[in-house]
Amino acid sequence: MDTKILEEIGLTQSEIKVFLALNKLGSARAVDIIEKSGLQSPVVHRAFHSLAEKGLITSMEIGKIKEYQAVKPERLLNIVEERKEKLLKIIPELKQQSEFAKHKPEARIYKGVKAIRELWNYMLEDTKEIFGYGGAQKSVELLGEFFWDGFHKKRTSKKISIKMVFHQSLKSRVKELNKLKLTEVKLTRNDFEELVETVISGNKVAIIIYSDSPYGFLLEEQKAVKSYSKFFELIWNQATMIK
Repeated sequence: MDTKILEEIGLTQSEIKVFLALNKLGSARAVDIIEKSGLQSPVVHRAFHSLAEKGLITSMEIGKIKEYQAVKPERLLNIVEERKEKLLKIIPELKQQSEFAKHKPEARIYKGVKAIRELWNYMLEDTKEIFGYGGAQKSVELLGEFFWDGFHKKRTSKKISIKMVFHQSLKSRVKELNKLKLTEVKLTRNDFEELVETVISGNKVAIIIYSDSPYGFLLEEQKAVKSYSKFFELIWNQATMIK
């Protein structure tokens, strides 16, 4: 018989040997179990005590002699159920702890055109609005107009609003974008950095560098969102709206 399952529900090796011996003998004295199990007397008596506490054996005195009996094997299922009940009691606390862990800062790096496209699409998840500044013509050249058209189509279908401050190199594209629903785009100064774009969405901040091999940093942290959002407001208020 494979007794590993009995270990998994919390029985020690000595408890297993004593329980199985009693299960075979039906009713037995301590001396019988010592002989049957091959265990020493102190070990057997400790096993009697712990098995009785777990409700797996009973005892009775016949004259001056004490005999022990194993309960029905089905009782082992009760141990599993009792452990399940105890686990269920601590699940809420464990979930609370895991929720707290989710709010720890999480950072990721995206490299390459495909990865940056994935990053932009990820910014559409779990949000109703997107803010950003620094977009330039290089982003169109690298990711492609087809991608951007699809991105804005997906965004508007999800009813996600967007406010962006673009570099002057995207001046011709701004007018077209401002015709879309849920879209406001402004222009910033020519001397504004045109290779770096910052995007804020939900609890996410993405910083994208549009070099020939683009890469981006994603930070999921509410404190960072608040900080970058305030900076965005300053840039937004100073930028120029083109219709």
